[in-house]
Amino acid sequence: MKVGIVGVGFMGTVHAAGWAETPATIAGFVAQQPEHARPLAEKYRAKVFPSFEAMLDEVDVVDICTPTHLHYEQTLNAAAAGKHVVCEKPLARTVAQGQEMIAACRRAGVKLLVAHVVRFFPEYAQAKAAVERGEVGAPAVIRLTRGTFRPKKPSDNWFVDVEKSGGMMLDLMIHDFDYARWVAGEVESVFAKNISSTHPGAPVDYGLAILRHRSGAISHVEGSWAYPPPLFRTRLEIAGADGLLEFDSERTAALTVHLHRRGDDAPDVPLPGSPLLESPYTTQLKAFYRALAHDEPVPVRAEDGLAALQIALAAIESAQTGVAVRLTPLPEVSS
Repeated sequence: MKVGIVGVGFMGTVHAAGWAETPATIAGFVAQQPEHARPLAEKYRAKVFPSFEAMLDEVDVVDICTPTHLHYEQTLNAAAAGKHVVCEKPLARTVAQGQEMIAACRRAGVKLLVAHVVRFFPEYAQAKAAVERGEVGAPAVIRLTRGTFRPKKPSDNWFVDVEKSGGMMLDLMIHDFDYARWVAGEVESVFAKNISSTHPGAPVDYGLAILRHRSGAISHVEGSWAYPPPLFRTRLEIAGADGLLEFDSERTAALTVHLHRRGDDAPDVPLPGSPLLESPYTTQLKAFYRALAHDEPVPVRAEDGLAALQIALAAIESAQTGVAVRLTPLPEVSS
């Protein structure tokens, strides 16, 4: 199995490291400026392809680690060439684009993984598994926080171009929109507020969204680009009738489970989670490799990526209009 990676920034670099831990071969890289791809190509004994089109003839899998506004065209071209696709989140800039991308992959008979890597972070995966085991009861209130600094390097200018990236609420908060839906089920409405920390018209630096799930659960999702570099902090709480799951990246314990012991006076018992054993990006790509090698379902369905995109765009719309946005169930994508 030969893999071609498009984009050699941070995500292209970590995806290359992940693929190197699988039996797949990294055939090469494509970059807007080919010289930027040479260090990675030398490290993995791979090629620097002169163009996206040239790469398609020599690979089985296309791993798209480019800015969001390029995902649509690159996925369509990869599918048309019969190549399996890894597409970094967000899937696309619009729901219509995402639907077309899924349909194109389905028509071509190729697999599409939307790289929502938070599902593979051990603390988040453990919390989801604990919910499925019924340890805290049905989720009632979920609180998710993700805060870092606004990208400022010249090579990252596309992040603050809303037309290209969708801004902080799409690019950053979509991680937790996906996770909230994964844990508590489909979302029926979104109400959000956001603000720029500098001046009107500047990129949004802080957002807060309230998701109402069809299950009756409520999720509070907070995102920020307002921290000073190099800070990056995340936090989760999942509260149910029987207990609370809690994770804070500032603490040393990976995951803490506080169980309410009904029928006696025993206190809540904190149970430590497991330490990080490998990069979640590697875990994600190993899972995709297995899905390709054994023709199994992909670990994150393309429809999940589309649903997360719909939630994020609804949050942006709500913040702009000041009213809650009710989500229309997405139709099944057909080929």
